Amino acid sequence: MTNSDTRLKRFPTMAELAQALAADVAQTLARAIDARGGASLIVSGGKTPVKFFEQIRAQPIEWRRVCIALADERWVDPSDPGSNEKMVREVLLKDRAAQARFAGLKNAAPSPDLGAVSAWETFARIPRPFDVTLLGMGDDGHTASLFPGSPNLSIALAASAAAGCVGMWSPSAPHPRLSLNLSALLDSRRILILIEGEGKLSTYEAAGGAGPAEEMPVRAVLRQSRVPVEVIWAP
Repeated sequence: MTNSDTRLKRFPTMAELAQALAADVAQTLARAIDARGGASLIVSGGKTPVKFFEQIRAQPIEWRRVCIALADERWVDPSDPGSNEKMVREVLLKDRAAQARFAGLKNAAPSPDLGAVSAWETFARIPRPFDVTLLGMGDDGHTASLFPGSPNLSIALAASAAAGCVGMWSPSAPHPRLSLNLSALLDSRRILILIEGEGKLSTYEAAGGAGPAEEMPVRAVLRQSRVPVEVIWAP
């Protein structure tokens, strides 16, 4: 079961969702800047957050005081079409948000497992707890790159693990991945899970039912009581 701090917000269209969410997240970041002198925004890749990125990049906040980083990444060159970093640079880091500081995950290591420590070291420059962590969710119940069936999944979901990055493997996609582990994702003040379409809504409802987190890793985020979680959906 999901914890009592999890809320589902529904919007009629993704355009309306993106506009409202951009204003909401911008307010959170602005309050963080006022309170602590800086703010951090952790984002995921994929197509779902594109409209949100297009809206928030124009929000009138002090972007030069905002650090943006990725929750996960395909282990490909940042110039590769499948790179989350490439998408963030091309869609989010434009307009006013071009002033934000960005930290990518991909490095020169030959594999995610070998590059995980160096990738996590980049987060030393990013204010924690993260002010906002924006996640997605796959039809298989994965979030970030915490995939069911990945060899390192139990390590990534371990509640006692130190916050960090972990090498992951998607059973249904061609690329090895790097992901923040559960402890790192939960080192947040606010977690948002952005989903679109009836299929994802059904997946979310299934994740709220009984069953192990290893079967649907998003359950590990939904069931914890450390950080409030908002699930935001549009058809």
